Amino acid sequence: MKCPYCSQPESKVVDSRDSETGEAVRRRRECLSCHKRFTTYERVEAVPLWVVKKDGRREEFNRRKLIGGLVNASTKRDIASAQLEAIADEVESALRARNVTEVRSIEVGEMVMQHLRTLDEIAYVRFASVYRSFRDVQQMRATIEDVLANPPGTRPPEAPRRRRRRADDGRELPLDMGK
Repeated sequence: MKCPYCSQPESKVVDSRDSETGEAVRRRRECLSCHKRFTTYERVEAVPLWVVKKDGRREEFNRRKLIGGLVNASTKRDIASAQLEAIADEVESALRARNVTEVRSIEVGEMVMQHLRTLDEIAYVRFASVYRSFRDVQQMRATIEDVLANPPGTRPPEAPRRRRRRADDGRELPLDMGK
């Protein structure tokens, strides 16, 4: 390891331990030439994970972008940043555990929405409104109705059902949002 002080290539490891997160090994080194100490971290180099967007573009998985979307969805909600970090960790870990190099953005979004739905229904609806690109109030209403009809933990992990209320004669009734 090259010394950051004198640029000599020879150093010895004085101390070695896991980092706080356990994702790296922290090593204290001492330069054999100038005898100054410095710290290095050894990490596993992760294979890049590519996200295939709806329009076919590919971009590298960006954890910060995911957390940004979670923060936007949970603005002014009583959700700790550690909870959002945990969602991002779980989603990224699940994606990497698949041992694939590409994943569709639709899968990432659905995973995030599953976690948000159990955490906070308002954040879930906000995230869904952006992620699913609601074109009108009816689409948002259908999502809200689904949340009301199927509280977290009672709905199977499948695409949300779009239910419409109908009168006895078959015509569609307006939805009561429960003021």
